[in-house]
Amino acid sequence: MLEEFLQTNKRIQGPWVRYLRIFATSLKDDGYVDASVKAKLWWLAGLGRWMERKGLTVANVNEHEVEIYVSRHRQVGRGDPKTFEPFLDHLRKRGVVSSRKPARDRSPLADILGRYERHLRSERGLVSVTILNYQSFVRKFLVEHSREGPFLFRKMKPSDISDFILRHDPSMSARRAQLMTTAFRSFFRFLFQRGELPTDLAASVPTVADWRLSTVPKYLTSEEVERLLRACNRRTATGRRDYAILLLLTRLGLRAGEVVALLLDDINWRAGEIIIRGKGLFHDRMPLPPDVGDALTSYLRRDRPICPTRRVFIRRKAAHRGFAGSAALTTIVRRALDRADLHPMLKGAHLLRHSLATCMLRSGATMGEIGEVLRHRIPNTTEIYAKVDFDRLRSVAHPWPMGGGQ
Repeated sequence: MLEEFLQTNKRIQGPWVRYLRIFATSLKDDGYVDASVKAKLWWLAGLGRWMERKGLTVANVNEHEVEIYVSRHRQVGRGDPKTFEPFLDHLRKRGVVSSRKPARDRSPLADILGRYERHLRSERGLVSVTILNYQSFVRKFLVEHSREGPFLFRKMKPSDISDFILRHDPSMSARRAQLMTTAFRSFFRFLFQRGELPTDLAASVPTVADWRLSTVPKYLTSEEVERLLRACNRRTATGRRDYAILLLLTRLGLRAGEVVALLLDDINWRAGEIIIRGKGLFHDRMPLPPDVGDALTSYLRRDRPICPTRRVFIRRKAAHRGFAGSAALTTIVRRALDRADLHPMLKGAHLLRHSLATCMLRSGATMGEIGEVLRHRIPNTTEIYAKVDFDRLRSVAHPWPMGGGQ
């Protein structure tokens, strides 16, 4: 396929041919079909001829040259700048092209966020994920606060903070809103310590109530769970993959991130066990139920693409690699619910974890047994499921007084 393409594009000479060969091989390894590889090579061939006419080599390829090329050839269908990003990344990994230097943002917003990040990292010792979460809230607040002009910290009022929180709190979960207020307290305390604020506005950040055990977990009944599984089209590769994923969620109560992180080496077929990479870097061994094992075997033998990654579940479309994150599993669960014509309030992967716990409770399992299956480190975490056993709750509830006394 590649040789045929190069024969019909003989004007591609020198280093371009060599790098196109290597790039085409990497595309095939990532699962791209011949038609997609040819299309990418055709675009790159045009870029190569254009750069050679300008007297530029492969080492001169960068985003700026690509944008010029695309803008001058847009009418003849030469793609868009994103089309060439994989090739640029490919060249950079091999040291052919220098790494892209991001434009330095010298705005006041970037300056304060940069100083705040260094404070969180060096003085507070927070991990990167927490820092990113804190910064996202602070950035959004500062951008909104500065819409009518440059933000001046000394003119900031407590009402500015409370108004922002009241405006955005309804669209968040209680936990997310609590994280936002924690970030604001940290940020305003930082500003006060650095002399940017005349008073410590951290004390004016309102609290977000989240009473533990105040809500009943959302769940599917055992009949609805089976209906969800039956709705998977197991005659297709995608359907067999999704069926195996849904079984892991419904039979073992795995979290979405745990399914995403599952590796081929985590399955011990002889022992009938599976290693779960859970929260807090804990690794747990769990028995592999027969139906889950059968679904995994079917998927791995028939449908999993050949690719370098050791992840169990792979994207169907090229480039073949593991899921980027838990959001992919949320999409799989949502689509499965739609196929089964089920419309619960909670539609993420955690719905199936709650459903397993509820089904176990109603089948007579103890809280300790449920906690072991869900791998709760703290026994109190399992208490919330006590509220879904309505029959037992009715048996201990006091009757409502029916008399007309004062």
